[in-house]
Amino acid sequence: MDAAKDTHLAIARKVLAAQPANALVGAELTEFAPGHAVFELPIRKEHLQQHGVVHGGLVSFMADNALTFAGGSVLGDVMTLEFKINYMRPAKGQRLIARGRVTGSGKTTAVCHCDLFVVDNGTEKHCATAQGTIFKVEGKGGIPNG
Repeated sequence: MDAAKDTHLAIARKVLAAQPANALVGAELTEFAPGHAVFELPIRKEHLQQHGVVHGGLVSFMADNALTFAGGSVLGDVMTLEFKINYMRPAKGQRLIARGRVTGSGKTTAVCHCDLFVVDNGTEKHCATAQGTIFKVEGKGGIPNG
């Protein structure tokens, strides 16, 4: 069973590597299982806005990927239909973590939830929450499901 998990994680990482936007950002897919995906971002100075905290667009980018990969883990090849994010505190620290999970799914859509945390001196602080609807598309390069 671990071999199957490793295979799905490896395929999902290839999908992530095919995203030119992620080549700029540098997010890492650290966990991937049915209904679940975790992304981590080592925070660099290029990720910050003028107040010295991670730009909200990058926090949103992390949420979108965690939501979409979680949804893709049960639907296959997917895209985001919509999502909403609530910022709760500035993301200031050394690492950003986005934990996505499927809260419900059908044949073509999945509703997903994501909690985002910033790690500051070894302590995780909840900085944002997002929810989105992910839909199945027909195409190539999909996320492995099942």
